[in-house]
Amino acid sequence: MIEVKKEGIILKKTHFEFENEGVLNPAVMREGDSVHLFYRAVRKGNHSSIGYCRLDGPLTVAERWSKPFMVPEFDYESHGVEDARIVKIDDQFYMTYTAYDGTNARGALATSKDLKHFKKQGMVVPLITYAEFVFLAESAGRVNENYYRNHKFYYQKADPEKKIMLWDKNVVFFPRKISGNLVFLHRIRPGIQIVSVNSMQELTKEYWEKYFLNLQEHIALDPVYPHESCYIGSGCPPIETEHGWLLIYHGVEETHHGIVYSACAALLDLDDPSKELARLPHVLFSPEYEWELHGEVNNVVFPTGTALFGNSLFIYYGAADTHIACASLKLSELVAELLTYTAKDER
Repeated sequence: MIEVKKEGIILKKTHFEFENEGVLNPAVMREGDSVHLFYRAVRKGNHSSIGYCRLDGPLTVAERWSKPFMVPEFDYESHGVEDARIVKIDDQFYMTYTAYDGTNARGALATSKDLKHFKKQGMVVPLITYAEFVFLAESAGRVNENYYRNHKFYYQKADPEKKIMLWDKNVVFFPRKISGNLVFLHRIRPGIQIVSVNSMQELTKEYWEKYFLNLQEHIALDPVYPHESCYIGSGCPPIETEHGWLLIYHGVEETHHGIVYSACAALLDLDDPSKELARLPHVLFSPEYEWELHGEVNNVVFPTGTALFGNSLFIYYGAADTHIACASLKLSELVAELLTYTAKDER
């Protein structure tokens, strides 16, 4: 049995202009006893930058910047840099984030050697329109039709003549190379897909066209249970355990209280993480406190990073798109629980 402890709110918005509407969804990197948070800071008008905070241990704020750590610089991110995740692979940090131009939200990458100076590498997801994706996905066959039946989402508020780009976000790298390749998860609704490449330069237009023509082979997880019935998305960077990669992700359900975002958990194969080994048939945790139930967006817990101290896993998440909060649990208990729900038994 997993015991999840809600540790409460870690960070709240401030009077500083860049974060006067909300703070949420942090990238998390532990180094020694310090935990670095690179969080989404939202100013009024829904313009986002990345803020910075350092914790002493898992919960105590030791340092917090009064100005943004990273700001929009290019057209493709003109409206915001959002929802970062971070891993260290070999001697380099990979920070992925959502670049929002006011219309389209797509995954981008920045890299660093020292956690202080990041170089933006541009977008890493396919630069195609939603219409082009629909054509390729329908051509592929054998794919959940919800992948190409999202016209309402893409066109409900937009000019029908405008080419809406494919929204592909929640890009999350695995924290080491697998079979010599860089591997990352990304999310095109409603599931989570996986990419494995020797170098990022392989991600050409031709690569993505071939990828989508074989889309079923690249789906790591699709929604299965009621609490993830709308869609799911990769959350925290995967954690390597002896039994597999532990993935903490978010699941979205439409209820009579509205849309609800919950934290979920699955186990992926160590050598081939496109293979699902196990998945919890219930939420890991969901909104229950006032600060999770009511905010800029109600009913949201959105996990984006973890820090492991001994056997205690601290999960950092956006609460109601307004605050940054933390929950903790015993890693061994979570893995043991997952192993009682193997994929072959549940699906």
